[in-house]
Amino acid sequence: MITEVYEKINKDLKEIDPEIYDLIVKEIIRQGEGINLIASENYAFKAVLQAMGTPLSNKYAEGYPKKRYYSGCEYVDIIEELAIKRLKELYKAEYCNVQPHSGAQANMAVYFAILRPGDTILTMSLNCGGHLTHGSPVNFSGIIYNVVHYEVSRANELIDYDMIRDLAIKYKPRLIVAGASSYPRVIDSKIIAEIAKEVEAFFMFDMAHYSGLIAADLYPSPVNHADFITSTTHKTLRGPRGGVIIAKKEYEKLINKWVFPGIQGGPLMHVIAAKAVAFKLAQSPEFKDYQRQVLINAKILAEELKNQGIRIVTDGTDSHMVLCDLRSIGLTGKEAENILNEVGIFVNKNVIPFDPQVPAVTSGIRLGTPAITTRGFKEQETKELAKLIALALKEPNKKDYIKSKVIELSQAFPVYKIYL
Repeated sequence: MITEVYEKINKDLKEIDPEIYDLIVKEIIRQGEGINLIASENYAFKAVLQAMGTPLSNKYAEGYPKKRYYSGCEYVDIIEELAIKRLKELYKAEYCNVQPHSGAQANMAVYFAILRPGDTILTMSLNCGGHLTHGSPVNFSGIIYNVVHYEVSRANELIDYDMIRDLAIKYKPRLIVAGASSYPRVIDSKIIAEIAKEVEAFFMFDMAHYSGLIAADLYPSPVNHADFITSTTHKTLRGPRGGVIIAKKEYEKLINKWVFPGIQGGPLMHVIAAKAVAFKLAQSPEFKDYQRQVLINAKILAEELKNQGIRIVTDGTDSHMVLCDLRSIGLTGKEAENILNEVGIFVNKNVIPFDPQVPAVTSGIRLGTPAITTRGFKEQETKELAKLIALALKEPNKKDYIKSKVIELSQAFPVYKIYL
C-alpha cells in the first residue's frame, strides 16, 4: 500500500529517473518487510518527512536569523527562530544552535571553538562504547588532538568514574567528553562535571543516543552540568538526520562563529524546519508515552535474550539499547549480523568492552528498540522477537521458519501505517 501512495505523489520522479525511483521503492519494501533493531535508526515522524520535502530546500540562508548574507530570508528566519525556541523549551536550555548538518559536525564545532591542535581531550574508549568523533585515530578528532581514553570497569562493565578522575588529574585535559554509541546504562554527568571543574577542563556531553529519553525525562539530563551538549536529531528523537548544539549562554557567539562560517556554509533550511517539527512533537504527552515504551521494550529484550542464554553486556539496560556478547553462544558479531539479516532482522555488529576481535568482526551486536516501538511493538511482540533472534543465532537451519514469523510480525505492525 505504501508503494502505491508513493507512486501517486512521485510521478515525476518515476518518469524522469525510474532507476532511482525503483531503488527507493525497494528500500521502502525492505523497511516494511523486515524488523529494524539498529539502535541509531528510527522512522521519522510523517510531518518531519513532509517538512523536509519542500521548496525550503531551494533557499540559501548563510548566517543567522536577521543576520543573513542573502536577501529573501524573512520566512526561513522565523522557521529557524522557532526551531531554536522549541529546542530550548524541550531541554530547558540557555542557548541552542540548530544548524549543524550532523552530530559529527556538532562535535567538530565545539572542538574547534575551545581547542587548539594538540590539546588533550579525555573521552570514553571506543572499545568500551565511545563514538568515532570521540578520538578515533581515523577520525579528525583523533588526528588533530591528543586523546586519552577512560574505560569501563572490567568487573561490571560500568563507567569507571574513579579512572576518569585519576586520568584527568594526571593528563590535565582541556576537554572531557561523555556520551556513547554503545553504552546502555545511565551516564552520570554530575560526577563528570565535578571532575572537569576540579581540573579546570571543559565538559561536553554527546547525548545523540539518549536525546529522546532525556526529552521525556526518562534519562538524566546533562544540561545543567555540561558546558556543551551535542546531539543528533534522529535516533530516539524521530526527527530528520541532523545535529544540534546546546550550551550555556556565555558560549553563544563562540559556537555560532564556529558553526558558520567556521565549519559550514549555508544551513539546510528544509532540515531545520523538520527539526522544529520534531522538537514540537517531542513535547507532547504521546511522545513521553512512546519513550516509556521504548524503555520497557529494551528491558524485556535484554531479559528474554538473557533467558535464552545470550550474555548481555552490563547485565541489562537503562536506555533504548541492548549490547549482546555472542561469545556465550560461539558466534562473532559479523556472523550474527549476517544470520539475522537473512531472516529480515536488522542489527549491527558492535564491539563489546575489551573486545578480542577487530572492529570489522567484533564479538557483539547492538540492538535498539526505538524503531520497533514506533511501529507499535509492546511487551508481547518484543518478547517474541527476542525468542526469534535467539533461535536464529542458535539454530540457523530454521531460517525459513524464522523468516516467516518475522514477516508475520512485520505485517501485523506495518511501517506504512505511520505514513498514511
